[in-house]
Amino acid sequence: MTTPAFRGVIPPVLTPLDESGAFDEAAFERLVERLIAAGVHGLFVLGSSGEVAFLSDDERARVLEASVRVAAGRVPVIAGVNEMTPARVIGQVRLAEAAGVDAIVATAPYYARPSAAEVEAHFRAVAAATSLPVFAYDVPVRVHSKLDHAMLVRLGVEGVLAGVKDSSGDDVAFRRLVMANRAAGSPLVLFTGHEVVVDGALLAGADGVVPGLGNVDPVRYVQLFDAAGAADWARVRVLQDEVAELFEIVFQASGVSGEAAGLGAFKTALAHLGVISSNRMSQPVPSLEGDTVARITAIVDRAELSA
Repeated sequence: MTTPAFRGVIPPVLTPLDESGAFDEAAFERLVERLIAAGVHGLFVLGSSGEVAFLSDDERARVLEASVRVAAGRVPVIAGVNEMTPARVIGQVRLAEAAGVDAIVATAPYYARPSAAEVEAHFRAVAAATSLPVFAYDVPVRVHSKLDHAMLVRLGVEGVLAGVKDSSGDDVAFRRLVMANRAAGSPLVLFTGHEVVVDGALLAGADGVVPGLGNVDPVRYVQLFDAAGAADWARVRVLQDEVAELFEIVFQASGVSGEAAGLGAFKTALAHLGVISSNRMSQPVPSLEGDTVARITAIVDRAELSA
């Protein structure tokens, strides 16, 4: 089997829920089809945007199976296998393997606070347990540790890691990672998850972007990536400004968690567009309503998005 190329726009796919809180597979299928029709280069399921922390193993398995079924080989499917320790991560790897995904994404261990050596041993153990390409997920806001760029490049050179999804929001650290990776012969595929500075990341040398907002506006992100590939940086700037204006939807809620404000805004936008049936969030996260929804939909309407 040929290993798929990992590059470009790979949205972290939301997990739509129906009004009862159950996985809405029909809405998920509509969302995935819309993303593929927009020209995305892959799908990242069971990430933070997919509310992975709230899903049972049975629910995760359903999402994985639906992802592979709907993608049908048109784009690669990358699955989050986020858990607290290597043994638990490997259990998630088995679910991903059974579903037939193309690669996995793992965070550093959490809850038990690891040393730098333990983080490295964790990634080695996960990679040794599977033949799938392994991406490191650098998301300190979730796991409370920042991945060291020298370690990541070393594991890339050794073939332990295939790449990195950087959701740290630390642009200086990402630039250092790009430079170190380039100096080592670019063993890692590097993705930024920082929606509003994709232009800078691509200019620095990122291989692609994993934008939560890409669920709402995949077209502009694909256009942005293509413009960067053509070195049309004036066009890149215009598109980045446009998605930054749309990103204002995540700032419309107040007095709620980041989960409710951010993912809730994405779901509210997609429900307004008719892509998903409900903006329902996983318990105990509240769904957005009232004036917040009105402000979000006004921003979405100004962006002139199509369903």
